[in-house]
Amino acid sequence: MMTGSEPAQRWGRIAGLPEENINLAEAALVIAACEYPALEVDVYLERIENMAGSLRRRLRPDIGTAESIIALNHYLFEELGFTGNAAEYDDPRNSFLNDVIDRRVGIPITLSLVYLEIGRRIGLALHGVSFPAHFLVKCVTRDGAIVLDPFAHGASLSLGALRQRVKSLQGGVDPAPGIVKSMLAAAGNREILARMLRNLKGIYLHRKELAKALATAERILVLSPEAAEEFRDRGRIYLDLECFRAALGDFQHYLCLKPQAADAGLIRAKVEELRKVAALLN
Repeated sequence: MMTGSEPAQRWGRIAGLPEENINLAEAALVIAACEYPALEVDVYLERIENMAGSLRRRLRPDIGTAESIIALNHYLFEELGFTGNAAEYDDPRNSFLNDVIDRRVGIPITLSLVYLEIGRRIGLALHGVSFPAHFLVKCVTRDGAIVLDPFAHGASLSLGALRQRVKSLQGGVDPAPGIVKSMLAAAGNREILARMLRNLKGIYLHRKELAKALATAERILVLSPEAAEEFRDRGRIYLDLECFRAALGDFQHYLCLKPQAADAGLIRAKVEELRKVAALLN
């Protein structure tokens, strides 16, 4: 159980770790603990271990990759009933790993996280894939990689199907040769966590829960302190909250990090406005 400022402190410790030392499940649960201060992180980590152990005990020692994926899909999606929450996609609970484990529903990135954590524990070489608009998982084999969609019950996706997804995102324009393969790079732990937090921030902004959006933006910046766009976005939240000096500081920092950004002119104009406002507040 975590109370008071402990989730923020634990998040700071996780963010300071080298990439390879970050426990993805623990970090995701600490994100959830900011919403649920009484959350017992270690209890949920044990539940993940128990789920993986239950599946692992059923598998033959010599089982192949394809059979392991079939077994994993059956266990998670048929037996345990994990599924994508298409009907309530923007429900914040879909972004909290404890809720996903309890309710057995989630969005692509949180279902992928469950898939990664269980699959890796049964010996699959799984990696997250930060594909545009829809997080995926890939399994590395001697013959290449199998791309899987946990939001669609672990369905395997061909390169052609992935090209069609990109084409639809580009308004019907075919992607350039090689672009789809470049989108299948393995996502690191920090990248996965940052995407989870950006999703959550977007949900809070859509629901106009500005205080929660601000807290989420701050967690992103603890994790990725050089993410220029996050300073700009936090500045906008501060502005909506009428925290004018804080907004001014974030916009100025954004311009320091990205002076040639496409929206630099707009942000500079906003900085000048906020300087006048700040002067009146003295």
